[in-house]
Amino acid sequence: MTRKYFGTDGIRGTVGQPPITPDFVLRLAHAVGRVLRRTESRPTVLIGKDTRISGYMLESALESGFNSAGVDVVLLGPLPTPGVAYLTRAQRASLGVVISASHNAYPDNGIKFFSAQGTKLDDAWELAVEAALDESPVWADSATLGKARRLDDAAGRYIEFCKSTFANDLTLKGLKIVVDGAHGAAYHIAPMVFHELGAEVIAIGCAPDGLNINHEVGATHPEALIKAVRANKAHYGIALDGDADRLQMVDADGRLFNGDEVLFLMVNERLARGEKVPGTVGTLMTNMAVEVALKKKGVEFVRAKVGDRYVLEELDKRGWLLGGEGSGHLLALDKHTTGDGLISALQVLQACVRSGKTIAQLLGEVVLFPQTLINVRLKPGQDWKSSKQLADMTKTVEAELGDTGRVLIRASGTEPLLRVMVEARDAGQAKSCAERVADTVRS
Repeated sequence: MTRKYFGTDGIRGTVGQPPITPDFVLRLAHAVGRVLRRTESRPTVLIGKDTRISGYMLESALESGFNSAGVDVVLLGPLPTPGVAYLTRAQRASLGVVISASHNAYPDNGIKFFSAQGTKLDDAWELAVEAALDESPVWADSATLGKARRLDDAAGRYIEFCKSTFANDLTLKGLKIVVDGAHGAAYHIAPMVFHELGAEVIAIGCAPDGLNINHEVGATHPEALIKAVRANKAHYGIALDGDADRLQMVDADGRLFNGDEVLFLMVNERLARGEKVPGTVGTLMTNMAVEVALKKKGVEFVRAKVGDRYVLEELDKRGWLLGGEGSGHLLALDKHTTGDGLISALQVLQACVRSGKTIAQLLGEVVLFPQTLINVRLKPGQDWKSSKQLADMTKTVEAELGDTGRVLIRASGTEPLLRVMVEARDAGQAKSCAERVADTVRS
């Protein structure tokens, strides 16, 4: 079965347009509540949100929907997505719910769910919810309606959890760090985490007004962080996205490090401490230089489909702990059950403090391969998968690149586009090969 409402990370869209309307969200919560009550007589769900103005409306709709199905609700207020995942597990709740559209601008919003273990839910669960949405509601009577309460110290509990993932014998004293909260869910949390571990913190992007989330700040707009790091002569800069599950980092020189580089650093730090790292998971887009560097260290590297849920599935299947995406979604399953921008940043800073080296020095053996990405608009009905000309050209280019590059061709999930990406040690070769493959698609 195909999913009607759920995408790769919950349900997302423009507020006021289906499905992100209060009536649908109420029905969604009611349907989820009915699914929960098949296995539990009195479920409890936690609801957290980012700082979008629409969060008030959607929070109320979710609360009503759950209560109407006989489900109790605990309201967490603004809290990062990984904070909701943590508290769901810590509070022994039945389900965690996050109201967020992550790195999108404020007109969008979305709903995503976490299991009682603080993990993303599988396709079978989402299909069960969609089936329940097609059924008529069964409203609980007054005696069995759910109740709602607020957890006042949610932020404080999550701050302590984040700090617990940083080595007890280390401190951030002596470091000046710029923290960019993207005017999002971590605005009141991220600065405190680094300050309480000893750093001098300069906060930017930590003044949400309901309409400015991700606006020219945060992980998707690192220019603001780079500028602030240089202006304040800081040692490091940390940028999160609107729900704080994504990370970008900057050093004192204003150099930006992406998720691929951070993933290598996290693996290498564990190896330096004598820990065994049998393998790690990236995605189809992970830079080949990281794969080459990891293999040199005897660490197996596997590529998953793009999306942190697919990275997590591969890690679970193989019993591995570390994985991530270039966009900054990073997983350290020995620290948390889901991607967490704050915890990932702490892992990097821990490596720097312990070694006495900068991020650039720790990444000295990894030089990212240049990538060329070309989006080619597909004609209606164009069957690129069956094209012999495209297959032949791809083989030709792959033979040229050998083991010093690769070709990736994938369709966009949202537009009639074919994404052609070529990676090579030489930027000119990557560009010319990508153009030849793209031209073949056009013709």
